[in-house]
Amino acid sequence: MAIKPAYVKKTGNILLERYPDAFTTDFEQNKDSVEKLTNIDSKGVRNRIAGYVTRKKGAQVPA
Repeated sequence: MAIKPAYVKKTGNILLERYPDAFTTDFEQNKDSVEKLTNIDSKGVRNRIAGYVTRKKGAQVPA
């Protein structure tokens, strides 16, 4: 698995800080949330950010 670029991590962390309830562990829902909350036009960048946020939210869920 590749290391995420800094802009993906930075944007993902900002989104999680500002809108913590907008994201879940569901990638498809997170894609829609990233699209609504940002002005990112690139589908690839949107998906990378959504994937990063999904992994972060999954790590926060207690076992």
